[in-house]
Amino acid sequence: MTLSHSDHSHITSLSYRDAGVDIDAGDRLVENIKPFAARTLRPEVLTGIGGFGALFEISKQYQHPVLVSGTDGVGTKLKLAFQLNQHDSIGIDLVAMSVNDILVQGAEPLFFLDYFACGKLQIDTATSVIRGIARGCELAGCALIGGETAEMPGMYPPDEYDLAGFAVGIVEKERIISGATIQDGDIVLGLASSGAHSNGYSLIRKIIDHHSVDLSMDFQGRTLADAIMTPTHIYVKSLLALIKQLPVKGLAHITGGGIVGNVPRILPDTVTAILHKDAWPMPPLFQWLQRQGNVTDEEMTRVFNCGVGMVAVIAPDQVSDAMEILRKSGETVWQIGEIKHRLPGQVATLLV
Repeated sequence: MTLSHSDHSHITSLSYRDAGVDIDAGDRLVENIKPFAARTLRPEVLTGIGGFGALFEISKQYQHPVLVSGTDGVGTKLKLAFQLNQHDSIGIDLVAMSVNDILVQGAEPLFFLDYFACGKLQIDTATSVIRGIARGCELAGCALIGGETAEMPGMYPPDEYDLAGFAVGIVEKERIISGATIQDGDIVLGLASSGAHSNGYSLIRKIIDHHSVDLSMDFQGRTLADAIMTPTHIYVKSLLALIKQLPVKGLAHITGGGIVGNVPRILPDTVTAILHKDAWPMPPLFQWLQRQGNVTDEEMTRVFNCGVGMVAVIAPDQVSDAMEILRKSGETVWQIGEIKHRLPGQVATLLV
């Protein structure tokens, strides 16, 4: 049966906006972020933000190109961003977590996609977040070529959102860094982190809540909030400079699982990494977290990077040059250990 006009004249006409989705707000956000994305473009990008798909041409400089992909989020660091209303750098974290991951195989990040989901789109907040994502892409030298903004009423608490990122990089097949050549006598270098990066924040939040910590308190000349929210360091440009000049045997991004959990991922079964915990200083933030939470040494090294955000394994005769290259690129780097033949029953990474 077809209703006549008089039959349904009393029915309210509903719209997508009435259901909680503002298409116009989404369009305004796209216009807001176009200038940020434009600053990240590379010559290989064939289309910009706003299409159904982004086109990216592989450079002809590669003989046997291999694409390397990675995806990640920023964990419960987002909860602190909501609490502090601090959204300008969380996008850098998002980019860093993916590009640092694909970097360890020798890949140069080419492009990045983001997924931003919320219950109701707050244009200013979303713009701030995506501006940070674009900044992260600039630091990594990759293009922000697309993404998805999903407004889903009822899915998220008011003023909260979720983030995910996806990066694609490229490496010449014969230059893939796999760790396979790591051997007895090689040296382990540690590159300084900028803070807690994007790992261990459930424990950080527990410590803050348990002690009712005032995040506006002074901490080493800035607020504790700023120290805790410092964005994840992006190692791309400095490590690509190193890779182009010297043979790097292995790289490990120190994320969840800490230094003892991530270094074994790149080691052959025949060797172990002996790391010296007094070879680098424990940053004040981690000292404070350990004291406040009464966290054991073992738990600290399993949860946090404890000051080392990236590890590189180098042949002993290349160490001096490698450290010089990294320092010239702005990295703080220490010689933190060595590779030894693995004895029966010995663990892959030993912190002494």
